[in-house]
Amino acid sequence: MGKNNLIFGIHPLIEALEAGREIDKILLKRGLRSSEVSHIMDVAKERTIPVQIVPEERLTRLTHKQHQGVIAFISEIEYTQLDQLIPMLYEEGRSPFVVLLDGLTDVRNFGAIARTAECAGVDAIIIPERGSVSVTADAVKTSAGALHRIPVCRVSSIQAAVTLLQENGIQIVAASEKAVDIYTESELSLPLGLVLGAEDHGVSQDVLRRADKIVRIPQVGAIGSLNVSVAGGILIYEVVRQAGLGAE
Repeated sequence: MGKNNLIFGIHPLIEALEAGREIDKILLKRGLRSSEVSHIMDVAKERTIPVQIVPEERLTRLTHKQHQGVIAFISEIEYTQLDQLIPMLYEEGRSPFVVLLDGLTDVRNFGAIARTAECAGVDAIIIPERGSVSVTADAVKTSAGALHRIPVCRVSSIQAAVTLLQENGIQIVAASEKAVDIYTESELSLPLGLVLGAEDHGVSQDVLRRADKIVRIPQVGAIGSLNVSVAGGILIYEVVRQAGLGAE
């Protein structure tokens, strides 16, 4: 990320927040305390902007300017509020179809999933504010611009998003290579939230426990698992097939 995508200093960041700028994350120097910093923390919590407490050396490596112990990364996109999106979709007479990314960290996989999701007509991608990918320039490039077209919702946690979706009548289907049910033999009817897990350990156990269904893609080869973006594409288009979306 280039320096044009960074905001340095307490007051420039407060001005950016008050102007409604989309901030991807904020870095604060360890031990930094003031009423202005408390205000930044409050706004960040309200807007689910991740805040990381870091050594001053990390901030200095990012810029030689006077950063006052504060650096913020400007987002590549404008995030959508999940609790506003779902009612809007229902009001439009649509059955929501969303993809949740649980702990995904590879921006190339993120971009590839976003590209597939946009092509398939998915209504939104949901990511957590911590421990996950963010919408970087690399992710946008890999998505072939799809991340500028499909709504992205940043939430406090995937667990919280699952609860909100279920409260709105949306079934949650999680992908796991250890599942008993094969995806083609499962009813993947809309409205639906598809959960894809991290590259190394998959969907978290907490989310799996909350899911309405857990499905797997059968494999006959020797390699243990599919790339998450490939698995995501297979499952997304199975939902599309079952729902008859895009059919003439």
